[in-house]
Amino acid sequence: MTIVSEPSRCSWIESANLRDCDFPIQNLPYGVFSSAGSAPRCGVALGDRVIDLGELETVELIDAGAPVFASPSLNRFMARGPSAWARVRRRLVELLSEGGDRRLLDDHDLRARAVRPADKVRMHMPFKVDGYTDFYAGRHHATNVGMMFRGAENALPQNWLSIPIGYNGRASTVVVSGTDFRRPLGQKKAPAAELPVFGPSARLDFELEMGAVVGMPSRFGEPITVAEADAMIFGYVLLNDWSARDIQAWEYQPLGPFQAKAFATSISPWVVPKAALEPFAVAAPKRDRPLLPYLRDQGPMFYDIELEVRLRPEGAARATTIARTNSRELYYSAAQQLAHHAVSGCLMNTGDLLGSGTISGRSKDSRGSLLELTWGGAEPITLDTGEARTFLEDGDTVTFSAWAEGEDYRVGFGECVGKVLPAPAEPPWPGERENADG
Repeated sequence: MTIVSEPSRCSWIESANLRDCDFPIQNLPYGVFSSAGSAPRCGVALGDRVIDLGELETVELIDAGAPVFASPSLNRFMARGPSAWARVRRRLVELLSEGGDRRLLDDHDLRARAVRPADKVRMHMPFKVDGYTDFYAGRHHATNVGMMFRGAENALPQNWLSIPIGYNGRASTVVVSGTDFRRPLGQKKAPAAELPVFGPSARLDFELEMGAVVGMPSRFGEPITVAEADAMIFGYVLLNDWSARDIQAWEYQPLGPFQAKAFATSISPWVVPKAALEPFAVAAPKRDRPLLPYLRDQGPMFYDIELEVRLRPEGAARATTIARTNSRELYYSAAQQLAHHAVSGCLMNTGDLLGSGTISGRSKDSRGSLLELTWGGAEPITLDTGEARTFLEDGDTVTFSAWAEGEDYRVGFGECVGKVLPAPAEPPWPGERENADG
């Protein structure tokens, strides 16, 4: 596919001009960082540097209409709305482009304060997650899972081609990339067993997703159109919806996932603004049946974004790439998911996070979860180390990366990384000792 790119631009930060750089001036993703002796505050990534937006705001080189960047989250900036997002983006391009406004470039002291090496800062959660909803918008994933559990003739639920299916997740356990987490404990029941048992999940999995970040709220009790929903979206992150498949299999009837998804959800630290992805917008997939009017496509609202999954066992020198796919495989766009979420009158807030659902392609090597890659554990995959995997083991590190490819640049998301730690020790449950003693 030929991408019509933005006009070619270069930055005076030379690393941003490299062809394989995730963060060229056409990107300018937002995040929250801290450095030695400083509190977390907002910044943008450019090449191998992080630009301190709080510092630029203090010296009045950027203006969002109110002080918003000396803050430990992007929420205040996002709440300013699309006109402020566009104004700040234009101003950053002027300040950071080669041949643009030279006031930052020529002020040595200011540049030393405001332009930080990325490897010298610590990244934090980029925004305060107000609510988290995970959807199920990948057709190949939904079909694969349905075939495993219901057979090919009933793979897709009856409602799947008409409605973006989702569930409300836990905002409290959405964590930034690099946060390790413990294998979850819970109830499990083997198919032939009469009763469940308690213990660590033995079928721990990842799910390769994109996350849409809501910048502008809706109004309680009022639906929104797909076009309005699209305008409300501030940007996108990589998202790993870690899943305990054995816990989920026992608990999900009849109300869907609960503890199997509540223990951790990882997101990348940089929010790629929707404006940076506009050159990569693509049309919706062919519809098997017409969508109801409130969900109908409003032009290209999907994106041509390459996605990759790597798995590295504890102690391995390098990771193995185990899956590659593309976000255009989704059947429902983030705007359609958001419009559906609000159509009942549900209030959507600044900082809401919408997971796309697992993104899988048609081929085996494009499946976005181990559940699919190993077909429920029946077909183990072999890593470059020679080790086999059906599901994740303690010490495994999973890394997602993503990028949209332009003619002379790429808009990348960086990485979304998480490591599995051993399950916590079980506490002495009441009555257990007495039962053990007879």
